Amino acid sequence: MKDRQKPNRLHPPGISVFFPAFNDEDSIARLVHEAFAVLPQLTDDYEVIVVNDGSSDGTAAVLDELAGRTPRLRVIHHPRNRGYGGALRSGFENAAKDLVFYTDGDGQYDVRELTALVPLMTEDVDVVNGYKIKRSDRRRRIVLGAIYKFLARNLFGLPIRDVDCDFRLMRREAIQSIKLNSTSGVVCTEMIYKLKAAGYRFTETPVHHYPRLHGQSQFFTLRRVAQTGFDFFKLWLRLVVWRRLSFGVDGKRKSVVGTTSA
Repeated sequence: MKDRQKPNRLHPPGISVFFPAFNDEDSIARLVHEAFAVLPQLTDDYEVIVVNDGSSDGTAAVLDELAGRTPRLRVIHHPRNRGYGGALRSGFENAAKDLVFYTDGDGQYDVRELTALVPLMTEDVDVVNGYKIKRSDRRRRIVLGAIYKFLARNLFGLPIRDVDCDFRLMRREAIQSIKLNSTSGVVCTEMIYKLKAAGYRFTETPVHHYPRLHGQSQFFTLRRVAQTGFDFFKLWLRLVVWRRLSFGVDGKRKSVVGTTSA
């Protein structure tokens, strides 16, 4: 990793804000407006990106209308749904500023709380991760979310308490230095694990979480939960178990018959 320069208050770093959106026609315009309202308080160098991940409602039309009258807004349309991981990868790949912030397009987080994250991005920090003060969801989702967070933190050794909180500010060089493969919601576990493995540094701050006012979650169906569970344990086997079998707990590659150890 590169040595960090001390923050320059006269010339703060640029910020790319992006929202992955899927069938969020009723909430995405408000988030875009709030982003453009708060960003000038933080920097003169900013952009807003929305990744429309193959929405079947009016999300595309809402975004095209906004983009037509908003110069710093870029809209990326996926012809078909690529999954949450695919939407995140598009946003990260297209971000152009030094810092990248993202949160979901369903409006359950307040974009204006970005002001609490930016001061924590010091020269010793690469990722500022929010954690929910209180989750504003139905009991079933709260329980499943708690189980997921517990398993993710303990099986993957994650350095944050709430991997399920999609309210993150990261250095662009950090997020663009790792390769993400997951297409489902487990992409966040993959992302945090790989950032930690690459030596990037984390800090956390509490953020508010609000009830969903429009539409329904695309995640909490039996099929989606089952698929996420399958993807989660497949990811664990690939990133954690296989690595331990291949390298051992000391990080050195084990000898294999017919090869020489590295």
